Amino acid sequence: MRKLFFLLFLLLLVGVGGTGMKAWQDYHGSGQLAHDTDVVVPHGDYQSTIHTLQHAGVLKQGWWTERVARSAIFLTRHEGQLHAAELHFPAFTSMKQALWILRHSKPVLHKLTIPEGLTALQIQTLVQAAPFLIGEAPLPQEGSVLPETYSYLRNSSRSAIIDRARVAMTSVVSKLWTDRQKIGEITTQQAFITLASLVEKETAIPSERPLVARVFINRLENGMKLQTDPTVIYALTNGNPPLGRPLTHTDLQTPSPYNTYTIMGLPPGPICSPGLSSLQAVAHPATGDMLYFVANGVGGHNFATTLAEHNKNVSLFRQKKEQSNAGVQP
Repeated sequence: MRKLFFLLFLLLLVGVGGTGMKAWQDYHGSGQLAHDTDVVVPHGDYQSTIHTLQHAGVLKQGWWTERVARSAIFLTRHEGQLHAAELHFPAFTSMKQALWILRHSKPVLHKLTIPEGLTALQIQTLVQAAPFLIGEAPLPQEGSVLPETYSYLRNSSRSAIIDRARVAMTSVVSKLWTDRQKIGEITTQQAFITLASLVEKETAIPSERPLVARVFINRLENGMKLQTDPTVIYALTNGNPPLGRPLTHTDLQTPSPYNTYTIMGLPPGPICSPGLSSLQAVAHPATGDMLYFVANGVGGHNFATTLAEHNKNVSLFRQKKEQSNAGVQP
């Protein structure tokens, strides 16, 4: 009955049966949009909404399409209000489908991924460059942001993204802190995040992170310096890497509260934002007496409990590096 009423109304509207049937076909038929398109539909009246869809190519240009669309909106008004938002229109969307999208579709969500291991300055730069956001990106406290993919609406504020990432980190750390393996040298959540940031920077292999965490914990318990290169790089770059060159012996002796070759214990704060895997590794480190680790030349690390064993691993790494530089297969 509703379809019949719609058709009769269009017949009365245009005055002749042929054009009335055309209106019916234009309402139900496939549209002209060649590919999926996101359209920002601004606040306004029906006419401005129709013009926006025409300009975007969702609806055909011309007074005829505008008249049919206005009639369709009126006759289907019981289905809900039209919404102003950024909306997704699939290719060849019909006028009928377009009205459904305007009434019922959820706004387009954009995504921003904050990778693991970025410093606060790097995160600020990343958020500042993210599209469809407004306002300036504040500089977060080092290690306070959880690396994750965040969804957002067009014209969301950059500060809101940073705030969400801070809340996410606080929530994750609180849960892990409650269920962690308690370690005498890690007495605060700040120290927990700091250690996780060192683990994050030392290996990209998730399975190695509990082992790296254990090495650092064992060193703390034995009163040994942590001697981790990423802390030196952080000190030299003021948290704005990359350094752009290999570390030198002089670099390792550069005085800084972050240089773990010259200080005992943890640095005063995180050197990056650690990801969930590194945080979990500190909450539940591996077991063992390992005190050393060094790259194995194939992407991972070799771990050792004695200095003699470690020196052997260092020699093996250097041999592989020399062979690789010479183009020889190990």
